[in-house]
Amino acid sequence: MRLGYINYLNCYPFFYHMFEYEQLDNIEVIQRYPNELNLMIREGSLDMSAISSATYPLIQDKALLLPDFCLSSIGYVGSVILSSNLPVEELGGKRVGLTKASHTSVLLLKMLLKNYYNVVPEYVLTKPNPSMDGLDAALMIGNEAMVRSSAPVPFSYDLGELWLRKTGYPVVFAVFAINEKAIDKFSSQITRVVNSFRRSIECLDKEPEKMVEAAHMKYPDIAYDVKGYYETCLQFKFSSRLKQALQFYYTKAFDMGLLEKKVKIRYLE
Repeated sequence: MRLGYINYLNCYPFFYHMFEYEQLDNIEVIQRYPNELNLMIREGSLDMSAISSATYPLIQDKALLLPDFCLSSIGYVGSVILSSNLPVEELGGKRVGLTKASHTSVLLLKMLLKNYYNVVPEYVLTKPNPSMDGLDAALMIGNEAMVRSSAPVPFSYDLGELWLRKTGYPVVFAVFAINEKAIDKFSSQITRVVNSFRRSIECLDKEPEKMVEAAHMKYPDIAYDVKGYYETCLQFKFSSRLKQALQFYYTKAFDMGLLEKKVKIRYLE
């Protein structure tokens, strides 16, 4: 079975046990940016993967979600940042970079700017760690949003915080999707992966220092309080509130024409 891993600090807690304690036989872990995993699962070259939440509507007819795990924040997240030379209210018609690495955050930013700030910028696709040259603002996610910048900008906006403030809802940034055709074929592997994820999240409670140390070893460039990031910024368990928040996100995106059809979330039983 081919399993996709978002190669960012925020996804590491799900894979900690698998990477550090017990590698799983007959499971190939593919480590990529979110956008690459999104494309791979759409093409069917992955059986199961962490993906951007915004990608699930594109595969909802052929994929199910794990019901117990997601990658989300309730307010401030620290790793989904709009860096700007101007106040957010003044970005109408300005050049705003959208990272190629993201999907969920791109739709999130578009909804925030249009619905809640009444501005529509000129959007420009950028690499994951863009230069601000020629841009008035740039969206960065994941590790790239948490490294020290050599050229600080006047304004920095955390999208998780803005979304909670404007809508009252958390943001579910990533989910775990399973190709429906793989469910019977790889049922035992899927069960072992789910159990491994569960053990990993337990490790976050039982041995946080060891997990943080291992995360620092894997991602040495992160200039951030990793322990605080894991314990206060991120949510890993897919609660009923977060499921409601995800459905709200999909509904808003559909109403804005950012999704082609309404989303009916299907969870693996």
